[in-house]
Amino acid sequence: MPEHTFRVNGEQVTVDVDDQVRLLWVLRDLLGITGPKYGCGINVCKACTSHLNGEAVNPCAIPVGELRPTDEVTTIEGLAGEELHPMQQAWLDHDVAQCGYCQPGQIMAAVVLARRAAAEGRVLTDADLDGLRNICRCGTYPRIRDAIRAGAARM
Repeated sequence: MPEHTFRVNGEQVTVDVDDQVRLLWVLRDLLGITGPKYGCGINVCKACTSHLNGEAVNPCAIPVGELRPTDEVTTIEGLAGEELHPMQQAWLDHDVAQCGYCQPGQIMAAVVLARRAAAEGRVLTDADLDGLRNICRCGTYPRIRDAIRAGAARM
């Protein structure tokens, strides 16, 4: 099997796995990083949303063979430092989670959206929030939207 080296949550890792194995399975099964959830496996539900080089991606759709040693994968486990990330704190403050399964992916997508708006020098709009496609089967979308706005304001 080929070896693949890349960075995960600030640490360099090397895995010995076929090129076509999806990054989600490498994270969960080989590296024991379970924050990115398996929902659909076909890049639709977005429960596995993580960051690749600062952009929101869905590891269920990325073959590990596409990663390079300089690529940085950040999962929900790597988002916070000593304290919770402002978006994570907003999730708690707004009591977003019901079952909680989709929440890591929701938070990771929200962070990228908030960073993008801030880099453009603007506040989040309803259109920005409408563009998020992460599925929440419990339907906590009003609380998700409120938390994203509050988290973005703190970032």
